[in-house]
Amino acid sequence: MVSIFGEGRDLNILQMTCRGIVIFFVALLLIRISGRRSFGVRTPLDNIISISLGAILSRAVVGASEFLPVVVCSLAIVCLHRFCSWLIVRHETIARIFEGNKMLLFSDGHFIRKNVSRALVSEEDIREGIRKSALTDDLDQIDKVYIERNGEISAIKK
Repeated sequence: MVSIFGEGRDLNILQMTCRGIVIFFVALLLIRISGRRSFGVRTPLDNIISISLGAILSRAVVGASEFLPVVVCSLAIVCLHRFCSWLIVRHETIARIFEGNKMLLFSDGHFIRKNVSRALVSEEDIREGIRKSALTDDLDQIDKVYIERNGEISAIKK
């Protein structure tokens, strides 16, 4: 394990790249566990690339790691992001694993309490989403409300 992931601050290109790849999947798991509201309207995959690149690239900026290993590790993370995005576009099962499914929050004039609770949103959050997407505050005009895979709340008028 030490030869693959290294020890301390002296990491070679392969060690930093292996660490970056592992952190990518750890971050994905943590963001999926934390839920859609944690990072707003971007997908977990998009958030991971921002977080990972920020953390990795900062090491080169502050001199905590050599420049070349940081660049190669960042390139590996970006390529992994592109590959995962490619998989998501082509395989619905993989898309569900990485990004989840839309969830019905309101239908037939009633909030679906189980889904509202699972989505970790309040009725006021849903009403805000209705005002933004359907441009109304009148629930009688609304057919269905979803929390989308990216965390946005969208409403469909009757």
